[in-house]
Amino acid sequence: MKQRGFTLVELVITITIMLILLTLAAATFATTQANQRDSERVSEITTISNNLETFYKTGINTSTILGRYPSTALLANGATSIKALLPSIDLDSVTAPDATSVATSFIPATNAIQTTAGVLPQPKLSEYVYQPIQSRGAICTPQTTECLCTTEAQECRKYILYYRTENDNLVKKVVSKHQ
Repeated sequence: MKQRGFTLVELVITITIMLILLTLAAATFATTQANQRDSERVSEITTISNNLETFYKTGINTSTILGRYPSTALLANGATSIKALLPSIDLDSVTAPDATSVATSFIPATNAIQTTAGVLPQPKLSEYVYQPIQSRGAICTPQTTECLCTTEAQECRKYILYYRTENDNLVKKVVSKHQ
């Protein structure tokens, strides 16, 4: 008499092997997606940094004040103020992965502590935090209608951009080239 089909043991072994392979594939896919979003974050932070360095060198259209970075006013009105101060920036570059808008994605720091653990607010995966720093070390807030600081002590002499990576959940920072 000939046996047809598979035994119960053979089916269980086959299903177990398939589940293990499926689990490995799903884990690899999730890691690959997280790596891609982290690469996107690094690229966007680099774009923002390059535009801030351009602002430092050229100012804005109506200003001859050079050698300064924008204050927190850069983020006062979301996309409108970003485009006014950084006209060549693509607004998609300031919208972090998984963020809903520029206004919720690119936010100002509320303190001048210049460490990844001390900056407030701490960036989430869907946020970038902009921290302009005055010559005296305080947070740089707007003093004029041009959104620049007026006295030498209040000039925005450097900035730090903070972001969080998904793979290791660490806060990282990019510091301005000019200080």
